[in-house]
Amino acid sequence: MQGPRRDTRGIVDARELFARVRFRRRLPCAELQPYLEHYWLVDGELDTPYTTHVVPHPSVNIVFEHGYAQPEIAGVGLGLFSRVLDGRVRVAGVQFRPGGFRPFRPEPVSEWTGRHVRLDVPSGPVLDVADEDERVAALDGFLLGLGPTPDPQATLAMELVHRIRADREIRKVADFARTCGVAVRTLQRLFADYVGVSPKWVILRYRIHEALERAESEVEWARLAADLGYSDQAHLVRDFTQTVGVSPTAYARALT
Repeated sequence: MQGPRRDTRGIVDARELFARVRFRRRLPCAELQPYLEHYWLVDGELDTPYTTHVVPHPSVNIVFEHGYAQPEIAGVGLGLFSRVLDGRVRVAGVQFRPGGFRPFRPEPVSEWTGRHVRLDVPSGPVLDVADEDERVAALDGFLLGLGPTPDPQATLAMELVHRIRADREIRKVADFARTCGVAVRTLQRLFADYVGVSPKWVILRYRIHEALERAESEVEWARLAADLGYSDQAHLVRDFTQTVGVSPTAYARALT
């Protein structure tokens, strides 16, 4: 892996957020890279409150945040995630690969879906570090201390989700299961245990992520709907509106 991904997929109105705070992604140490997408760091000083919105990835996060004595495990979020930022902002987050959290915890990942649970460890050793490299090293040390256990099924789940994210031709769960050589129910159980959501949910979520990113430039919505595998524009509008809270055209207008 050459570096953390640079897209803004999932962040609603990323330009506005980045104008207010410093947002960076950093890679973990080599031993942790099989399980993690990246670390994400946010710092800033805000004079007035600002509400940021994220359409969550099918990923579990561990979040250290200024103002909270303990970090939290944030399971896969099913709806739009919103957080008010105000005053001093310092956040250090761990985004696991979809499927990559299970080696750190024994229970099915679906048990964490939609939940935010505080961990019985202090946030200070991560957040009180001023130097960014040292903060990343503190995150490495924290995760290595959890002792991830290699799991072939976790590796398989990560590979399958990556295929869905990278290949827009994957549109139907039955077809995808067939190409994987497994039954649909087997694929669904794997995703429930290791990703936390269904394969259909993952397919839909990555469509919406791409639509969000494409909306930041001029886009012909009917053509985008076809590119993303929708039968018509109305289906894209419905899914986008249900997920983001506004229609695609209203969202695009708000960005100008």
